[in-house]
Amino acid sequence: MTASLLHWLQSEQAGHILKAVILLLAGFVVAGATSRAVSRFCSNNFSQHHIVLFKRLVYWLLLALFIASALKQLGFSLSVLLGAAGVLSVALGFASQTSASNLISGLFLIGEQPFQLGDTIKVGNTTGEVLSIDLLSVKLRTFDNLYVRIPNESLIKSEMTNLTRFPIRRFDLLLGVAYKENIAQVRQLMLQVADNNPLCLDEPVPMFLFLGFGDSSLNIQFSVWSKRENFRDLRNSLQEEIKQAFDLAGIEIPFPQRTVHLAQQPDSSATAPAQK
Repeated sequence: MTASLLHWLQSEQAGHILKAVILLLAGFVVAGATSRAVSRFCSNNFSQHHIVLFKRLVYWLLLALFIASALKQLGFSLSVLLGAAGVLSVALGFASQTSASNLISGLFLIGEQPFQLGDTIKVGNTTGEVLSIDLLSVKLRTFDNLYVRIPNESLIKSEMTNLTRFPIRRFDLLLGVAYKENIAQVRQLMLQVADNNPLCLDEPVPMFLFLGFGDSSLNIQFSVWSKRENFRDLRNSLQEEIKQAFDLAGIEIPFPQRTVHLAQQPDSSATAPAQK
């Protein structure tokens, strides 16, 4: 048995298998090193999204070349493999039209770039940070640390809001004050609160809008701007500070009220005709 093993190791077939194994190992090493080099080279010229795509493309392309060379060493005909791959691709295309639609939608998303890695987007009722942008789907992490996968076709067909695309955001505070309050005093007080809040930007300037007369209050919109990373802190602090300022100034924020009038029914005994 030892003699037959030695004879097999010295045969041409063993040499081809050894070369194929070496090519596969070299393929993993070269593909990994080249993809990392591409990532470092593109770090200053491209977005993180494109860097990830280039890195994956280079890795799998180089690895596919080494795998093809290894198969050739084992005696496989590349023309036959390419033909079989073409037939298989057509069959898979007909069998998985949804995946093909997601793939095409993913190419549109890559070209259009409505968002990038790290952006916070809202799709339907789902809001989260973009973890990865793949050819078939986009992965999000929600604020309560849930992992959500959204097919690319759904992103193309539905409305998507990028909450972190621009460096500043506007917070619109809607509230109402009692009819007895002085609107000019309310305006001055709210502008003073915004001026004292360090998270509120001076430019664009805060905006006070008197929306009209509601059922129980004078309706107001107060809009202020902040840097996107400070938006949540500004929203919390501004509302708290306005409530405190209103309490100190004696300004009332009314709750809905209804006045009910009961109609008095006529006395039936007084109006009824006399019975004979």
